Amino acid sequence: MDPTEAADQIREAIEEDREERAEADKFRSRAALLIAVLAMLLAITTLGGGNVAEDMVNSNIKASDTWSFYQAKNVRQTVNELAADQLELELQRNAAGLSPAVRKAYEEKIRKYRSRVERYESEPDPKAPNDPTQGEGKKELMARAKQYEQIRLRAQDQDPNFDYAEALFQIAIVLGSVAILATSRPVLRISLAMGALATVLMLNGYFLFFPLPF
Repeated sequence: MDPTEAADQIREAIEEDREERAEADKFRSRAALLIAVLAMLLAITTLGGGNVAEDMVNSNIKASDTWSFYQAKNVRQTVNELAADQLELELQRNAAGLSPAVRKAYEEKIRKYRSRVERYESEPDPKAPNDPTQGEGKKELMARAKQYEQIRLRAQDQDPNFDYAEALFQIAIVLGSVAILATSRPVLRISLAMGALATVLMLNGYFLFFPLPF
């Protein structure tokens, strides 16, 4: 082999090595960008999961408190109904012997009891008369408690989506790091696929496009 051929082979080897390094650097840059995106999506998923967990706890507490208030209203309503019924019976039984003033007092007392019964049944908020969940009556309390229960049920449906998405994002990030170290495209493809699945679950956690089959 003459010196010229040897020099050409050396140059070719150097060029091939340079191209391989450039290709490897390009691959690592893309993998690093993918990991950065996955980390960002993981942060969004963690935030959504935390908010959903908080919604579950808060709505459960509020629903329980509202139903307790509802039961207290129901007891008071029943007491006033019984008192009004008792006075009406006494008025009917003693109607002949009562003076007009006493009769009027009985009727006024009965009217007050009946008015309380109606108020306990439904008492809309004057500031929001068209909102069925605002107010202190049984009707409004029931609507508000059911609203809190719906929030809790929605949060319960959202929660597993965020849990699975968070786990998949973490695994995808680990695989992406392995792909960089090993310069392995198959491993990076697996990382990308897991990240895509995690993204679908994350979006479903926010918007509930479909129910989870498990």
